[in-house]
Amino acid sequence: VYASFSGEPAYNDWFLALYNVFFSSLPVIALGVFDQDVSARYCLKFPLLYQEGVQNILFSWRRVLSWMLNGFFSALLIFFFCTKAMELQAFDSEGRTAGREILGATMYTCVVWVVNLQMALSISYFTLIQHIFIWGSIFIWYIFLLIYGAVPQKISENAYKVFIESLAPSPSYWIVTLFVVISTLIPYFSYNAIQMRFFPMYHEMVQWIRYEGKTEDPDYCNMVQQRSLQPTTVGSTARLAAKANQSLDKNIKRR
Repeated sequence: VYASFSGEPAYNDWFLALYNVFFSSLPVIALGVFDQDVSARYCLKFPLLYQEGVQNILFSWRRVLSWMLNGFFSALLIFFFCTKAMELQAFDSEGRTAGREILGATMYTCVVWVVNLQMALSISYFTLIQHIFIWGSIFIWYIFLLIYGAVPQKISENAYKVFIESLAPSPSYWIVTLFVVISTLIPYFSYNAIQMRFFPMYHEMVQWIRYEGKTEDPDYCNMVQQRSLQPTTVGSTARLAAKANQSLDKNIKRR
């Protein structure tokens, strides 16, 4: 709609091609390899944590749906905030307004920041490598924009010197990036805070106990450990349990 159905892309082709290669992939790998929700000692103390993986299979659609909605909602906020903030007013000291190349680079900068900061908010156990990957991905984006914009315009196309001549000297670029990123992260952070406070998963309950320093409080520990006494079955075990329940029901009816 905003491109008058022309099919004109908002981003440079190389911006899109390298998104999953340099600007967002490394923090995901670091999260999967190095993040630690709960230490091994607490896993032994609270056996319910071993059930969480099995139960997540049943409720994984909720997480998938929340991730999809979060991505869609973040994209909407970034697009409309950037377009409205740069729509009419002058972008630089010379009174020029923002063109498609400036708008696309600004929106892409916000995307890189938001994705990596959301990844940082999802991490429970920070390591040096995770810090390097998260902040390094953002730093690589600026380095790439600087180097790619220096190559001949025939190759860089609408990214030619867009950072040196237009974005970096303009205070509007940095102000828009700051406020758009903060505005986009507030709903994400609020959702996670509400979910953890009122609908916590097992590992989040253990995290709260550890955070409040009540890991040795028998009342708190017993309250959490009672959840681990609920039987969880899957696969062949679930079929055997179902057959046993059916047999029990038939015996009760006969009596």
